[in-house]
Amino acid sequence: AHELDPGLLSATEADKTARDLLMRLGVAFFSMMNVMLLSIAVWSGAENATRDLFHWLSAAIALPTVVFAGQPFFKSAWASLRAGRLGMDVPISLALILASSISLFETIHSGHHAYFDAAVMLCFFLLIGRYLDYRTRAIARSAAEELAALEVPRATVLEDGAQLVKPISEIAAGDIVLVRPGGRMPVDGVVIAGTSELDRSLLTGESLPVFAGEGAVVSAGEVNLTGPLTLRVTAAGRDSSLHRMADLVAVAEAAKTRYTSLAERASSLYSPLVHLLSFSAFGFWMWKTGGDLRYAINISAAVLIITCPCALGLAVPAVVTAASGKLFRKGLLIKQGTALERLAEVDTVVFDKTGTLTLGTPEPTNLDAHPAMAVEVALALAGASGHPLARALAEGARARGIRPARVEDLREVPGYGVEGVWKGRRVRLGRAEWCGAAAPVAETATWLCTGEDAAPRPFTFADRPRPSPDGGGGAVRAAGGGVILLAGDPDPAVAALAQRLGIGEWASGQLPAEKAARVAGLTAEGRRVLMVGDGLNDTAALAAAHVSISPASALDAARVASDIVLLGQDMAPIADAVRIGTQASRRIVENFLISGGYNVVAVPLALVGMATPLAAALAMSLSSITVSLNALRLK
Repeated sequence: AHELDPGLLSATEADKTARDLLMRLGVAFFSMMNVMLLSIAVWSGAENATRDLFHWLSAAIALPTVVFAGQPFFKSAWASLRAGRLGMDVPISLALILASSISLFETIHSGHHAYFDAAVMLCFFLLIGRYLDYRTRAIARSAAEELAALEVPRATVLEDGAQLVKPISEIAAGDIVLVRPGGRMPVDGVVIAGTSELDRSLLTGESLPVFAGEGAVVSAGEVNLTGPLTLRVTAAGRDSSLHRMADLVAVAEAAKTRYTSLAERASSLYSPLVHLLSFSAFGFWMWKTGGDLRYAINISAAVLIITCPCALGLAVPAVVTAASGKLFRKGLLIKQGTALERLAEVDTVVFDKTGTLTLGTPEPTNLDAHPAMAVEVALALAGASGHPLARALAEGARARGIRPARVEDLREVPGYGVEGVWKGRRVRLGRAEWCGAAAPVAETATWLCTGEDAAPRPFTFADRPRPSPDGGGGAVRAAGGGVILLAGDPDPAVAALAQRLGIGEWASGQLPAEKAARVAGLTAEGRRVLMVGDGLNDTAALAAAHVSISPASALDAARVASDIVLLGQDMAPIADAVRIGTQASRRIVENFLISGGYNVVAVPLALVGMATPLAAALAMSLSSITVSLNALRLK
């Protein structure tokens, strides 16, 4: 538990925005249906006072609807104009305002045609695109904020034999700090007293604890597991390694936000062209008709409506929604709307090892090689410890139906292991040197000592591999791309896994900054990197990559930094993601071509005055439906 961060409550804002858009969409749909009914009466031959009455009724429904339901577009357009840009919402807002204003003017002057139905229909279709777009983007807190949340706000400082709790901001290099078992390191420092074991997955990604005794160097964010430690502070607060990692992630996230989506690139060309066409049409017809303002504004509005980027606004969200649904059924959750576009460009996959290609949970490999009595004693000792290897040994023994021996006076010695008394003899399970073993047989081994007359017995472990560990790598390799393994683990384990998966390029002992630097280096070479990782040590690399994937079992900060979350244990869906990402990008381009083709045909008709605002709205709706149906082909 830690102090409440008001930022955590911001997730509820996302729900409010979704509900707000849905409510505006519902109002626009209800109004569109009613205005359309009144319009049919006018089209059927209603004249004079009856026609005017129906127009006024339509105005009473449509004008409040456009003001209310069009708020998202008006606000966005105003923000664009204040920033000196012509965003896609500027022509949309102009079309809504012009169509409504012309219709009100025609109604006041008993005109034959009013286009309230066009304005409301326009609003409805645009809101569909906006809502779909919003639904595809997961509202997630920044990964840098998640890392900052791991910073311990206070620490216990030893001064003249007294224990004082101080804020981190008041702690300086040279102070003496006490860290109790189960606590997270508040500072970088050196151990001056005590023995324990540390969970260093934050920095190395290695899930197995490491021994910490006098002289050991510790970093902020590491977890003290078994015994109290007294540290001399070397760095605290903004100078700590954890804070430096948060800065790395923040820089990488800022770089990723500069990616320009296909829709943004299209709108940067589209919006100025639309305004130019509309104003040109207005100027031409003012000159042609000798100053007939009413006629010129009608044609200008028809051009704006017929070119209004409904299909363009739906082109990306409709495809992303269809692709996201397909990938979700395969076990992948898309968090970022542009992730599919970026996935289609990938030519290099970088994998983390522990927790990504493997499950990060050790399992015993040689239980059957030991006598039953030795395993029963080991089970009794392992059951008294929360150490990952002890838990794995206990689970493996119980799975084989083995029952624990009767061991008394059980006691855990911080940093070393568990000991007890069995049949009057002292028995131990733990570190090699503590159990009297000459040398460790492997990094991941624990030893059992049952007395002076029996040699210590090693219990070895291996990390459990994921099903289809090379799922995404195989797909990229088949397309001519490269696969790289970057791990914080020592050489032997990484080399063995790389050989088994056929990965030629790998590196071990990688720290967070080194992983991020490697990904940044590949990007600088012009390569598009897909990073797959799960640990806090992968967070900076995940944020720096062109696109990133984390398993659902990953730590919060890693999941937040990722664009896609893998929901199951099998890695095979990553290959599906690469394939579907390519298909989705193709559909988006097709949708832009459909939208462009429609404009090539419809705009000349509007420019020469052959399309009323109502006909323009119907044609625009038809292009929106066509784009949506094309997107659904992904399913």
